[in-house]
Amino acid sequence: MRALFRPAVLLITGTLALAGSVVAPASAGRVDAAPVLDWSGYATQVIVTGRPPASSEVLLGIVHVAIADTVAGLGYGRPFQVAVRPERKASAAAAVATAAYDVLRARVPSPGLEATYADYLAGVPDGDDKTRGIQLGRAVAAGVLAWRAGDGLSNTVPYIQAPPGPGVWEPTAATPPVDIVLTQVRPLALRSRAQFRPAGPYPLASKRYARDVAEVASVGRKDSLTRTAVQTETAMFWSEQTAQQWSRALLQLAFDRHLSLGSAAQMLALAHVSAGDAVIACWDAKFHYLSWRPVHAIQRADTDGNRRTQADPTWQALLNVNHPEYPSGHACFTAGVTGALQGFFHTGRVPLTMTSLITNTTRS
Repeated sequence: MRALFRPAVLLITGTLALAGSVVAPASAGRVDAAPVLDWSGYATQVIVTGRPPASSEVLLGIVHVAIADTVAGLGYGRPFQVAVRPERKASAAAAVATAAYDVLRARVPSPGLEATYADYLAGVPDGDDKTRGIQLGRAVAAGVLAWRAGDGLSNTVPYIQAPPGPGVWEPTAATPPVDIVLTQVRPLALRSRAQFRPAGPYPLASKRYARDVAEVASVGRKDSLTRTAVQTETAMFWSEQTAQQWSRALLQLAFDRHLSLGSAAQMLALAHVSAGDAVIACWDAKFHYLSWRPVHAIQRADTDGNRRTQADPTWQALLNVNHPEYPSGHACFTAGVTGALQGFFHTGRVPLTMTSLITNTTRS
């Protein structure tokens, strides 16, 4: 398997190096996408550190709106949220860096961020273009931060346990439920968190529910004798921090397709906004239905009222996460990204390479 080439981000002693050579040479009339790829990659590193995937993706959506609207302000594409007077002579590197930096500084303050920004700007030639770029990026960032003010993402949300019983989710770890804050977050583009709320999970007494319980009990067991090595690798492949894994794949896609500055900014914003809203809607549904996870569904199958299921009090899952089972977070996330890619490229046939830092393998 070939290793993933990281085109966007070169971290040296904690700072981001300005390296135009990491992006394929621009064709005639094409503006180099390096600033977009650089700051998309750096924003990902800042955001995902110590943060769960779903809330990470919402923050990535916000930062990428700032990047895309800044690029639109340079004269490439239409803005998503913040329209400013076009500054076609502004430095793209200074503008994109400033917009991303200002949003990250306000929403995800982190050590080294200021030094990274300063080092990046030091690689941009001084002059009016640089000054215009900084002013443009700052104006867009201010508009994006105003748009997201009071969006709920910084709320502290206590978990109140619903009356326990068959089918009712109970935490599977001593820590707070993962990303429960998303049940109070204002969407990025949806009208409401519940706009596309799916129908609920299968009834506990149904044949389909019993079939699924039997399959998960066999294949999903930590010490399963029926799960194949390929199935185990598949589960572990997708156990990496999802926002980080998908961000890396999207940057690779932009690099492989030689996207221009405007196209790269638009594609990344579409994908991250779509995925961000997908997980907001997903967590709304999760905490609406409060469907128990397999560890309790299987251990307590003698309480579900379904004569087809069998309880196994010793059962433990290969992987465990501390949020309600239904709907699947990975399915919501993936469908949000790939749906956006299909819309952007106008086809479902988009060659895509993904890697996993857990298994050190590559899938296409």
